[in-house]
Amino acid sequence: MFNAVVFPIIDPVIFQIGPISFKWYGLAYALGLLIGIYMLRKLALTGPRVLDVKDADDFLTWACLGVLLGGRIGYIVFYKPFYYLQNLEHIFYVWEGGMSFHGGFLGVAVAAILFAKRRKLNFLKFCDMLSCVAPIGLFFGRIANFINQELVGRVSDMPWAVVFPQFGIDPRHPSQLYEAMLEGVLLFLIVNSAWRNAAIRGRAGVTAGVFVCGYGICRSFVEIFRLPDHHIGYLFLNTTLGQWLSLPMIFLGLYLVISSKRR
Repeated sequence: MFNAVVFPIIDPVIFQIGPISFKWYGLAYALGLLIGIYMLRKLALTGPRVLDVKDADDFLTWACLGVLLGGRIGYIVFYKPFYYLQNLEHIFYVWEGGMSFHGGFLGVAVAAILFAKRRKLNFLKFCDMLSCVAPIGLFFGRIANFINQELVGRVSDMPWAVVFPQFGIDPRHPSQLYEAMLEGVLLFLIVNSAWRNAAIRGRAGVTAGVFVCGYGICRSFVEIFRLPDHHIGYLFLNTTLGQWLSLPMIFLGLYLVISSKRR
């Protein structure tokens, strides 16, 4: 018998004022967006003249809408389409949870397309800059998942396995922390190292391609340790929905990198 780490009981609600509650998950979104925009401002000041500081500030609203609308719609379409078709009013029950990264990614992509067109920015270069800050939001989001005891890992006998009381007494992989380290910290270092290379930075779309492909690879790897959604389970050849949704991202990222030579 090995000693597992017992999950520290953390209230998902930080504090509450009357009927309004402030949760760690909301704080994670806010920190990711605010720190991301702060870093985008720095890139706008010190990097190539792709956008100015005002553009970076203004994109905050667009990014918020892209993340929230895209994340919610993505969860509905990818994970529970039949449930929400039968319970249309629950689409607006956002306090019950239900957000998808892949949907949020598409939402921010649409927001970036519209914003770049409106401000007459080079879309791919703009995406390169956004890719430098995106891992920040991923990191905080996965930490919030850990605090909320959601998206837990499969049963494990590793010494760092964690007992999540909401999922029984079996120790499990802390897959949320795996994702925070890979999709957040590691991907941040890789993408920003690519951006700092003048030769890579000069090829529009390469940095964005590294991020998109890198996320797809990291997410697909962590899905090996992560418990799939109970209402979906395992798919073809013991794969998961998260892996299938990440596969197009890997191909898109490779395309952006390879096609940059023609651009």
